[in-house]
Amino acid sequence: MTWRATVLTLFPEMFPGPLGLSLAGRALARGDWSLEARDIRAHAADRHRTVDDTPFGGGAGMVMRPDVVDAALDACGDGRPAVYLTPRGRLLTQAMVRRFAAGPGVVLLCGRYEGVDQRVIEARGLTEISIGDYVLSGGEPAALVLLDACVRLLPGVMGAAASAEEESFAAGLLEYPHYTRPAEWQGRRVPDVLLSGHHAEVAAWRAAEAARVTRERRPDLWQAHLTAMQGTAIADPAVTP
Repeated sequence: MTWRATVLTLFPEMFPGPLGLSLAGRALARGDWSLEARDIRAHAADRHRTVDDTPFGGGAGMVMRPDVVDAALDACGDGRPAVYLTPRGRLLTQAMVRRFAAGPGVVLLCGRYEGVDQRVIEARGLTEISIGDYVLSGGEPAALVLLDACVRLLPGVMGAAASAEEESFAAGLLEYPHYTRPAEWQGRRVPDVLLSGHHAEVAAWRAAEAARVTRERRPDLWQAHLTAMQGTAIADPAVTP
């Protein structure tokens, strides 16, 4: 079954954008996944195709109307998870990406202005997701990020399945450093162990480097990794952190 993505947006011309290139673009051309960008304005009831209004309680900006957003969601509701991309959502993680990629697809709602009326978020049970602690002009760039992360995990999209297994976040750690030819560049040599041909030693070096990089750059991930390892050790006494 083809993995299906529907994006609800005020700017459908932003898609496929970069998703039409490289791995995602080739997979889209092959039919490994499908992408439909729908204009939310098509579901406005008035002749001006109004999608927003002033917020109750006052304040700057405009808010996207619940009736218009609800109609847009209703037009593409088929059991796929519906995601509202917003700075106040839960942070997108690789674990979420894997779950989305393993399903039938996603419906992504891209907010604009000050956001979407809370009532439609609650009524529709939308999953609120953020791609980082910063604010964008709208949800479209975040939708591109989420879709790219999902599509690359679909069967047949990446040439080597091992690439997805060893990259950052796959095991709760950041990825180890990479090197290629030449073996010496500007006085900097590739670590000797990577030239040794000893696969076990290479694997041990990579694991140690992944741990080091994670400890230094993402102590939050490192602490979570330690906690997970301790939990595994309790469940299976043969396993030690």
